[in-house]
Amino acid sequence: MKTSGSLKSLIEILFISTRLGLTSFGGPVAHLGYFHEEYIRRRKWMDEKSYADLVALCQFLPGPASSQVGIGIGIMRAGVLGGIVSFIGFTLPSVLALILFAIILRELDVADAGWIHGLKIVAVAVVAHAILGMAKKLTPDLNRKAIALFTLVVILLWQTAFSQIGVILLSAFIGFLLFKQHKPDDEARIDFPISRRFAVFCLSLFFGLLFLLPFLREVTSLEWIALFDSFYRSGSLVFGGGHVVLPLLEREFVPTGWLTEEAFLAGYGAAQAVPGPLFTFAAYIGAVINGWQGGLLATFAIFLPAFLLILGTLPFWDSLRRNPKIKGALMGVNAAVVGILIAAFYHPIWTSSILAPQDFAFAAVLLSMLVFWKLPPWIVVVTGAVGGLVMGFI
Repeated sequence: MKTSGSLKSLIEILFISTRLGLTSFGGPVAHLGYFHEEYIRRRKWMDEKSYADLVALCQFLPGPASSQVGIGIGIMRAGVLGGIVSFIGFTLPSVLALILFAIILRELDVADAGWIHGLKIVAVAVVAHAILGMAKKLTPDLNRKAIALFTLVVILLWQTAFSQIGVILLSAFIGFLLFKQHKPDDEARIDFPISRRFAVFCLSLFFGLLFLLPFLREVTSLEWIALFDSFYRSGSLVFGGGHVVLPLLEREFVPTGWLTEEAFLAGYGAAQAVPGPLFTFAAYIGAVINGWQGGLLATFAIFLPAFLLILGTLPFWDSLRRNPKIKGALMGVNAAVVGILIAAFYHPIWTSSILAPQDFAFAAVLLSMLVFWKLPPWIVVVTGAVGGLVMGFI
């Protein structure tokens, strides 16, 4: 098992992931768009199909899908340490911001700030750009376009926590039937530098903690074990990304008296205002309960399942995706990923961002900056924030 990459690679990953952590607004689907633009389109660290395969795997797993994709890319670039560095860079900015929010938010109201609305419009442009690129590669024929359309319709009309998993499984079956005789194109091999023994250890640790922590919580009176259990369980059992974990965290902490309803809602607003994964909302809750130490403990506990699951499944995933018997199924899954992206592009990204004609016009300008002028995403983010601020005064 490769545990570390070169120092140069680790510094490169830290620099890029931190920049993404500072500029990636718009939720998990937008994050996948930012990753696609930076890691795939600009730096070509993976090919399109391998990226789509990784996204599909992370959609299957519970936890924060976009964070798991970032961890996976870091692992493939520089081993386990690369995954850790990628996670730290992408996550730490929002963790620090939300811990700070826990201290000063009551005196600061940013929920309706114009620059936040501008950043939502940036997410529209980024996701649209990702959809254009991925659709061209992953839905080149009529059958795969039909799978993407089917996925889009189902996800929009049947919005439950398990609809995404169900439609991916069904698309895999349809792809297996349609493409089992398909001769695959030459495809870059992905070397996941993790041994299967280490992967099994990670999966065992994941399930062991899931069952052991509630027992320890009952037989001890230690607050930090109770906190760790609540956050670990929330990170282990949530399908559908950050928006789904928020109500689950409310049920864990508000009725128990650890957090008031007002404090929870204030933190919810803060979580929408910062870049990075929504799961870092846990840092806010932990900081309210027990200061910055609680914030860091909560962050570690809620993201630990994501780490263990991605480390435990990557080695097996590469073998499966190269098996001729299931390559057709993966072609169907990749087409479904495009449909999922389009559905999420409409709701919640479009419906919460494009509220007036000027919003649409501004989104068109930002998309043109990405597509035609090929400007770096951070320039588009800054332009969106400034433009949203200006539009707020018009």
